This record gives sequence, C-alpha cells and structure tokens, in this order.
Amino acid sequence: MLCLGLFVFSLDTLSYQDLQRRISWKHPTQSIVGGRDTSQFLGYGEDIITLSGSIVPEFKGKRASLDELRMMGDTGLAFALVEGTGTVYGAFVITEMQETKTYFEVDGTARKIEFTLTLRRVDQDDEGGSGHSDEMGDLEMSEAVSLS
Repeated sequence: MLCLGLFVFSLDTLSYQDLQRRISWKHPTQSIVGGRDTSQFLGYGEDIITLSGSIVPEFKGKRASLDELRMMGDTGLAFALVEGTGTVYGAFVITEMQETKTYFEVDGTARKIEFTLTLRRVDQDDEGGSGHSDEMGDLEMSEAVSLS
C-alpha cells in the first residue's frame, strides 16, 4: 500500500479503497487584440492525492489510526509519501480529512467509519510529478522531509 512518513496504510491500521491523483500545470493566457489569446507555460501547479476508504474496527482497521493521521495533520509538517513498490511520490502535507460514522452501537460507538484524506505535494523535487526519481533524489528528499 502506502507509507506517509512513518504511518503505514495496511489492513491492520487503515486501508484505502481509492487513490485519486490530480496534477496541474500553469498556463496563464494573455489577450491579443484581433487574435487568439496566447498562453505561456509557467511551471507546475498542484499535485493533489485523495485517499478514501472505510474501516470496520470489528474486522479491519483501527479507530486510533484516524487519530494518528489527525495528529500528523496538526503538526503542519510535510511527510514523504512512498508506495509499497518503492515509488517515492514526494513530500506531502495533510490538507483535509473527512470522516463519516455509521451503524452505531448503543453507547454511540460507530461500527463503520468512512474516511477521505487529502494530501498536497509541497516539495520541488521531481517537478514533473511522475513519482519517479533516481535513488539519490529519493534519499535526499527523505532526508529533507525527516529533518523538517
């Protein structure tokens, strides 16, 4: 699955069912009298990853995992996002977390919790957003993130 910093997404902690990635590039336009607008490539825009899934604490996942991610978001720090295959996506901050609790016990404890976690890339390494970089780039990025 994925690791965000030291948090490992897994069936035992928190597993996601969907991963969406949205990458943009900056192309502002300038109006031209009597002609088509021109555009200029100014660089890379946002790189947003959204993870969504659900936990059913009786069977898989832990409520404490959501608390851990919430505390990570509270720090405001960037964390290395690494796929289980070794692909390093870059340094990401947690920008949003949504939870929907359903199927409640008598004491109010939710039997199912659906979540959506939104991450935004903040580093400048591998600006193409491909998620691929050389080994030294991976090492330098992870050191920079862990030192912040």
